[in-house]
Amino acid sequence: MRRALAGPALLLALLAACATPPVPAPDALWGRLSVVIESFGTQPARQAGAGFELSGNARQGELSLSTPVGSLLARARWAPGRVELQSAEGSREFASLEELSEAVLGERLPLQALADWLRGRPWDGAAHATHSSGFEQLGWVVQTDRLADRLVVARRTAAPAMTLRARLEGPP
Repeated sequence: MRRALAGPALLLALLAACATPPVPAPDALWGRLSVVIESFGTQPARQAGAGFELSGNARQGELSLSTPVGSLLARARWAPGRVELQSAEGSREFASLEELSEAVLGERLPLQALADWLRGRPWDGAAHATHSSGFEQLGWVVQTDRLADRLVVARRTAAPAMTLRARLEGPP
């Protein structure tokens, strides 16, 4: 009798281990990310949202996007001289993170600054101006006044206007 139950119990334990999400890197941020691109000219408004895990910095890192149930949608990895996107369509290489975002979203996002912005600070690779609710950098107004609520909002008013919203679940 014990032997008959051991097989299914072992199988369930293995399946549970496979379903356990990987442990994030020590410097990782994670949560929900959404991007809204306003309509402009003949282009309709667009929006995208996903769970995210971001580790690293502007020079080297990884950004994974997932569905609400945790299935991987895409993973971008970058290092000096290399930016790679892996998705269901395969693997593609890009010259920069901005080129990658333009290929995927149709617009350039300052992904190299994202790790700093989500930590509530300007990226050290470009000039910035401080505001009462955060700062302005690379043509974006980054609101960090709700960081205590685990929310960072970045807005670009240049056409087409864009809003990037991140709800952090992992460490700020």
